[in-house]
Amino acid sequence: MISDEIAYRQYLDGKEESADILVERYGDALTYYINGYIHDIHESEDLMIESFAQIFAKERPIDGKGSFRAYLYKTARNLTIRHRQKHKIWFLHLDEVDFELPSEELVDAKLLQSEREQHLYEGMANLKTEYREVLYLVSLEGMSYREAARILGKSEQQVTNLVHRGKKSLKKILEERGFIYADE
Repeated sequence: MISDEIAYRQYLDGKEESADILVERYGDALTYYINGYIHDIHESEDLMIESFAQIFAKERPIDGKGSFRAYLYKTARNLTIRHRQKHKIWFLHLDEVDFELPSEELVDAKLLQSEREQHLYEGMANLKTEYREVLYLVSLEGMSYREAARILGKSEQQVTNLVHRGKKSLKKILEERGFIYADE
């Protein structure tokens, strides 16, 4: 499997099928990420496409592993902020927006196969917005703290602190619901 950065470079060098690899790799997850902010799956799909279009239209040097994904998510986040402002929701700061994970109808069945994952999603839905977003990026999307920091406009230390507090809060929520947290 080729890295994101190599696929991006190949696309810029004229190999258009490399763009398909990147869209297939991140399209669905990015759509769900955007949908957590705007709560409209169709608009989220449009913004996902626009995010890729912006990246593919601009030749930007991508340095290092994971940089493409961070650049893609940051682009999507910025487009989402502009989208919200354009649609007269400018009075809500992005941190105040309730970030929801996608509904069961929209998520691939494999994401909700186990009872543990269902408890996790339900627990995350009850977290503070900043915890939910950072845990989504780091734990569910598998991003590094550095990538999440780039996307959220925070330092790595802030992301580290948010992840720690978010996991602690999530653990408490799950324990209150009778879920035994076995991964200590």
